[in-house]
Amino acid sequence: MSNFSQPLKTIFAGTSEFAKPYLVALLNDADFDVLGVITKNDKPFGRSQELAMPPIKELALKHSLRIWQPEKLKESDQIIKEIASLKPDILVVVAYGQIIPKKLLDTFKVGCFNVHPSLLPLYRGASPIQNTLLNGDTETGITIMLIDEKMDHGDILAVKKISLTGEETNESLHNDLALDGVPLLLKTIKDYYLGNLKPQPQNDALATFCRLITKDDGKIDWNLPAKKIKSQINAFHPWPGTWTTLSGQRLKIFSPVKIVNKTGSAGSVELINNEMIIYCGQDALIVDKVQLSGKKIMSASDFCRGQKEPIKLI
Repeated sequence: MSNFSQPLKTIFAGTSEFAKPYLVALLNDADFDVLGVITKNDKPFGRSQELAMPPIKELALKHSLRIWQPEKLKESDQIIKEIASLKPDILVVVAYGQIIPKKLLDTFKVGCFNVHPSLLPLYRGASPIQNTLLNGDTETGITIMLIDEKMDHGDILAVKKISLTGEETNESLHNDLALDGVPLLLKTIKDYYLGNLKPQPQNDALATFCRLITKDDGKIDWNLPAKKIKSQINAFHPWPGTWTTLSGQRLKIFSPVKIVNKTGSAGSVELINNEMIIYCGQDALIVDKVQLSGKKIMSASDFCRGQKEPIKLI
């Protein structure tokens, strides 16, 4: 039973796995009536290049929700008119991947809310979790904010901070933040609707921005300190992954890795006590699993034993 006189008529915009727990929570809460979802187009996936649905579309289909998949939302006047005709109260955006145009924002009577996995104004943009890990930050969190026309720029409504150990990966931190943010989102929207929250403007002078990650970002430079390389490996696990080259072939390096205080030529490899040691610009890494291009994932120690020549990674 809804706590309000009527449940809030809700449109959800999201695409990735990260967004799924939020949509599930809204669907299971009587204070919200989810009318439909906006998500990205189906895209070719894998070697077969068959079209794959975004995770949010798969979830929406299971619940018989209306689905909109505009190529460019800002140019989709018909979709915006359809949504406006539903007289929605709120828009909830979680990992959608497009800027929401003002003409759509203006159709929501109560407000438009965004879940962002960083402590805004830090890491506005497309890759906040990866950049948190790349930079070796000791804390991060979830920010619930109102949406305006600029990217991750709107007033802040609520923040939840979490401490980091340095062992998190992109995958594990995504999962943790998704779960931590769900109750915060629901409480924040309800408190805002009841007039119990005062939005706080962001300090633009402190803003940092992060771009989309590409596969090329996974290339390892062994001249860097082991600590920096470990952060890169964790930040890009499982996608786009981190890699190096051996005799012209790509060799993937997988998390977890461990830093050891050893000195050697950057990129050179030794098998010591049945462990693959890769020397870096400072210290070295113990690697557990690797994958040579076209081959299966295998233990790093077995890989080392199978090499006839000394291993030098570039």
